[in-house]
Amino acid sequence: MTALAIPRAATLFERNYMVHRRMWIIIFSGFFEPLFYLFSMGIGLGHFVGKVPGPNGNLISYASFIAPALLATAAMNGAIYDSSSVFWKMRYARLYDSVLATPVGPADVALGETSWALFRGLLYGIAFLATVAALGLVHSAYAVIGFAFAGAGVAGATFMRTWQDFEFVNLVQLPMFLFSATFYPLSVYPHAIQIVVRCTPLYNAIVLMRALMLGAVGPYQLVNAAYLAVMGLIGLWIAARRVDGLLLK
Repeated sequence: MTALAIPRAATLFERNYMVHRRMWIIIFSGFFEPLFYLFSMGIGLGHFVGKVPGPNGNLISYASFIAPALLATAAMNGAIYDSSSVFWKMRYARLYDSVLATPVGPADVALGETSWALFRGLLYGIAFLATVAALGLVHSAYAVIGFAFAGAGVAGATFMRTWQDFEFVNLVQLPMFLFSATFYPLSVYPHAIQIVVRCTPLYNAIVLMRALMLGAVGPYQLVNAAYLAVMGLIGLWIAARRVDGLLLK
């Protein structure tokens, strides 16, 4: 993808911004789910759980343990939820048919939509990070947000045939949320299941966020970051090829 493609993709990002700027409450709708989990599980249940071991072995509050995981979940929700709008634009609004009549190409569409989905995930992450910081649950100045679910979400939307197919997204997203060491350490699982969980993208995002927010950064976080970066690039490549194949027949 050349540097000349970036301004063309930016026009699609700008179009999404213009459409959503008066519907900001829809943008933040998915932010509240992890926030409710934080208050109910982290603060409510955490009162009974007490202290738990953190990534560096130090004892931390249960709310501090699950807050980074819910931050990763908030960013994942923001990026993946936007894939439904990509499906609507492609299958019903036929927006991309008009877009591709301009100098904007399939790769530009994929980059523009991925950038917008990533931006939406970033907004979720910033809002949630501000909330947990106000509650005193950020213990490191190295807390950052960067996830690869945008590319995967846009690529996945190109494979959807009907709205019912989005049930498969929930079928993958919900188990990842529940079993990616979100609410309890990975060590509670049998070894075989631990290997499966370590291969999931949300687990790598949670481990990365937990290390950054709790000040326990080590070499393994480079593996987490590389995993997410490669996942995003693969998703972007698939999305570009799928848009090309579906709309330029």
